[in-house]
Amino acid sequence: MSHVMVTGSQGFIAQVLIRRLLKDGLGGQSVTRLTAVDMAFEEGMVDDSRIDRVAGSIHDQAVQFAALREAPDVIFHLSSVPGGAAERNPDLGRRVNLDATLALLESCRTLARPPRFVYASSVAVYGEQLPASMDEDAPPAPALTYGAHKLACEILLADASRRGWVDGCSLRLPGVVARPGDGEGLMSSFMSQIFWRLANGEPITLPVSAGATCWWMSVGACVDNLLHTAAMDSSKWGAHRCYQLPVLHLSIEQVVVGLEAEFGRPVAGLVQYEPNPLIERLFGSSPPMRTPSAEAIGLCHDGNLSRLVRRAVTHD
Repeated sequence: MSHVMVTGSQGFIAQVLIRRLLKDGLGGQSVTRLTAVDMAFEEGMVDDSRIDRVAGSIHDQAVQFAALREAPDVIFHLSSVPGGAAERNPDLGRRVNLDATLALLESCRTLARPPRFVYASSVAVYGEQLPASMDEDAPPAPALTYGAHKLACEILLADASRRGWVDGCSLRLPGVVARPGDGEGLMSSFMSQIFWRLANGEPITLPVSAGATCWWMSVGACVDNLLHTAAMDSSKWGAHRCYQLPVLHLSIEQVVVGLEAEFGRPVAGLVQYEPNPLIERLFGSSPPMRTPSAEAIGLCHDGNLSRLVRRAVTHD
């Protein structure tokens, strides 16, 4: 039996994760209690008697105390202020992305047993000056405050694990698609919007070129990896306790072709390109990525373009 806690529980990835946890359990065990933490809870969230909702900022000590009162076995820490929003409001970004994570790790010291702690980091840690090809050991060089905070939290989590406060692992997430809505605050929101706009036959103007290359993953594959990490033997992790998720390396043109194949109709004519130099550098110039260490412990990408498209539009 498992008690699982999910921060940022109203978010895109978290909602798919919560549905999977309640339906399938974790590591062969059913989830008997799920503590969901977020600023507020809107209609549409999964309705299940096992869910305990804790409303408020994860930065608030009282919110952390309430969330940890019934000690969770596993914590998925997904709460964050996205990159664009954190760049506009660095004080808010620091409170949520850095300070709250450190406070949460320190709060776990009071628990009788260290929880498994899976942290959603980001490819934003690599910055914009990327080599022609790279692997998971590439040195980080964040170009945004968001990436700097994610990198700092990776280090803090590894140290908290060394001290025995938690049993943690960071996963560097790529562009996870297809997030509904306009992606306010997300500089990479175009990666999801292209799926929904073209599915609805609507035109879209992209802030990158047709040949822009990105790292892609469906939300279903992302959740697969989160669950796998939470349930696996942590003795298999390296001392750094951080892994770059395997990714599909695809151009915008290739994704449009994949969408045409999935929808069975032409959609390329709906796409226009007005590249923004910063967004192109940060999100449209991704080189091929090798992830042998991540793959060795069972982490994986979608497999191929067709499956990426299918899982992205169905949230499977």
